[in-house]
Amino acid sequence: MTTVENKALVQRIMEARAQGDHGAFRAAMADDFVWRIIGKTAWSGTYNGKAAVMERLLAPLYAQFTAPSRITPSRILADGDYVVVECEGDATTLSGERYANTYCFVIRVEDGMLRELTEYCDTALIDRVLSAPPGTALA
Repeated sequence: MTTVENKALVQRIMEARAQGDHGAFRAAMADDFVWRIIGKTAWSGTYNGKAAVMERLLAPLYAQFTAPSRITPSRILADGDYVVVECEGDATTLSGERYANTYCFVIRVEDGMLRELTEYCDTALIDRVLSAPPGTALA
């Protein structure tokens, strides 16, 4: 795919995410998708494979929210296989805390599928608002 096509794919996914619809994102993840979260939080690290992303990252994360989270892009840049998205998240936890993180996603797209995502975010907010995922030392 071209740079323009990669950017358009991610733009469509992010437009859906801004509406709380995560389906397009899930559908675009390759089976060998890799998600890296920077920092030293209980959520930081590398999640290898779509199944691991869904089971070890997204399911326990979304279980902490009262409704589907929304992620709204403010800027999308693309160069070849890489698309960079600056965005703002918004969710409320079951305990009533607002989880409004600021993100920069660096996404690698190959053959129309998301292959890798590196997430840069406010790790202090993660530590302050989110419970640790199951199976971590802090859980």
